[in-house]
Amino acid sequence: MHSLGHTRSANQRDHVLSTPDTFVRTPLPGIQRGTAIVHVSPALGAGFTQYTADLEPGGTMGPVTAQRFVFVLSGSIRLNAPNEANLDAGGYTYISADFDCGIEAREESRLAVIEKPYWPIPTAGAPELLIGNEASVTGAPLNDDDDLQVRVLLPDDPAFDFAVNTMTYQPGASLSQVEVHVMEHGLLMLEGGGIYRLGEHWYPVAAGDFIWMAPYCPQWFAAIGKQPAKYLIYKDWNRHPLP
Repeated sequence: MHSLGHTRSANQRDHVLSTPDTFVRTPLPGIQRGTAIVHVSPALGAGFTQYTADLEPGGTMGPVTAQRFVFVLSGSIRLNAPNEANLDAGGYTYISADFDCGIEAREESRLAVIEKPYWPIPTAGAPELLIGNEASVTGAPLNDDDDLQVRVLLPDDPAFDFAVNTMTYQPGASLSQVEVHVMEHGLLMLEGGGIYRLGEHWYPVAAGDFIWMAPYCPQWFAAIGKQPAKYLIYKDWNRHPLP
C-alpha cells in the first residue's frame, strides 16, 4: 500500500534520521556491479561520508583518495592487497588513503563504508592496514553498566583520527545521561530497536535505520523490546578542535 507521504525519516538542523523506506540506491565511481546508499556526506555538512554498498558476486570497489573503514554486514569479501584476506559478516578493515587495496565480493554482500580525509598530526604516524572481526573484540561495560557493552574496533592510538565501535544494549538498557559533545556521529542500527532522543525530538528506531548527529546535538538512547539493540557508531576522535 502507498504510504501517502508518511515516513519516520527526518532532517533537522543538527541531526538526520534515514529509514529504509526512503533509501535511494545510486552508482558510485569506483564501484562495479554494485550500488550505494549514501547516508551522509559533506553535502549535508558532515566531516565524513558514510554509505551502504550492495555488491553482486564479483562486484568490486576500487581504491579511493580518502581513508576507508569497511564493516561486512552480510556476505563475504576479499581484500586485494599484497597479503590477500577474506572477510565474512562481522569482519572489518581500515585502509589508509595511500594504500592500494581493492575489494571484491565473493558472494552477494552488503558493506557499511566510512570514508574521511585523513587529518595528520606531527606526533603520530599514519595508521597501517588493519583487519579484524567484531566477534573477537572483547566488550566492555559503559559506565559500569553490564547491560550496555561497547566493542572498540579501531585501536586507541593517536594515529587514528576517528573511532568506530559497536554498542549493544540489553532490553531496557539506556545511556546514563543525555550527551552533548564536540564529536559528530554516524550510526547504523544493526539489531533490535528503541527510542532515540536527537535534539528536542524523540524517534522510534529499528534495525536498518541510519542516524547522523552533528557536533553538540543532544542525544540519548534506550533499548525497547524483547531482544538486544545494537548499532555501529562512528565519531571523530584524537584531534584538537582547532584545525
